[in-house]
Amino acid sequence: MDERETVGASGRLDDARFEELYSRYADDVLRVSYFYLGNREQAEDVTQDVFVRLLTAAPILKPGSEKSWLLKVALNRCRDLWRSAWARRVLVGSPTLELIPDPDDVEDSLEKRELLQAVHRLPASFREIILMYYYQEFSIAEIADILEVPEGTVSSRLSRARKKLEEMLKGSASL
Repeated sequence: MDERETVGASGRLDDARFEELYSRYADDVLRVSYFYLGNREQAEDVTQDVFVRLLTAAPILKPGSEKSWLLKVALNRCRDLWRSAWARRVLVGSPTLELIPDPDDVEDSLEKRELLQAVHRLPASFREIILMYYYQEFSIAEIADILEVPEGTVSSRLSRARKKLEEMLKGSASL
């Protein structure tokens, strides 16, 4: 199988292949972006940017690596937005209750909200790992592939992120 199969002979992605990739992965890109940013409109913008880049950059993608490439581009775009001074002023502390689909009861809802807020306060490298492992249910090997880091790095970041979350949640419980 030719490595350039994702891209047509003209160097551009053909319409049928683009439609297939969009229908298969757009929801995943949107979900990752939304969780990362906590803002539906910005997540939709990131999703659009990712697929525009797919069309314009015409990357050479091996079959089966398309999702990794799309999520990597989405995470990079989310990081750029998160780092901007405007985003820090507007997004930090924004309510994340809309991420919780069906609150069972008030106490459970508050625990979920507290957990999501703690996840959003984690450093970006930890937040990404938590997002991909627990919310997207990627394996450590898949995360390593997406982030282009060794599996051991993913495992250690996941372990550190869990410890940091535990400390954050214990600290807020004692207040």
